[in-house]
Amino acid sequence: MAQVDKAVTDNGLRDACDATVTFDTVATPHVITLDFGDVNCTTLNGRLRRGRIHVSYTGHYRDQGTVITITPENYYVNNNLVLGSKVVTNMGPDANGNLYFTVVVNGSLTAGDGSWIATHTAARTRTWIEGSDTPEWSDDVYVITGAGSGVNRNSVPYTVSITNALRVEMDCPFITQGTVQITPTGRPARIIDYGSGACDGTFTVTVNGQTFTVTIG
Repeated sequence: MAQVDKAVTDNGLRDACDATVTFDTVATPHVITLDFGDVNCTTLNGRLRRGRIHVSYTGHYRDQGTVITITPENYYVNNNLVLGSKVVTNMGPDANGNLYFTVVVNGSLTAGDGSWIATHTAARTRTWIEGSDTPEWSDDVYVITGAGSGVNRNSVPYTVSITNALRVEMDCPFITQGTVQITPTGRPARIIDYGSGACDGTFTVTVNGQTFTVTIG
């Protein structure tokens, strides 16, 4: 519980919004609720949030077989309604002894004025390759593989494929390595390359043989 509370604070979800975190250990499965209130507040990353996020869990994160389900309730980001679920299942150690998790996402985003709806589904595998031997979450490193699909706000269907595993370091706000291919129906594929490990927020996007460099953060 303390780790969840610390993660909320460290990620800026509480400081600007004064979000409330509650723990229900009587219910089965147990439930953590993150409540941003019913009026928009601005988080440190500049996004407006309101509503609640519920996280149910059947056991400890590190225990094989634990299922964690994340669902929103009247939850809005920048006045857009977030619906759906994210289910994370601990599958135990892989052949290399690293814990890995399946991640299944089914979600949608609806414009505040109802002018568009975007949908997304994904099935990913998240492998914990560093930091599992310490209680400190900031030294954790994961690699992520998988694919997804959806429909964007312009009603264009698309597919997403992680073509080289993404490296996610918990002490870095950016993806540091890996490639993703996004293919909108009837349009050229977009290839995103996150580089070779630097935590600098820089990646390239290649479309029709032309490459553009983007820096965020």
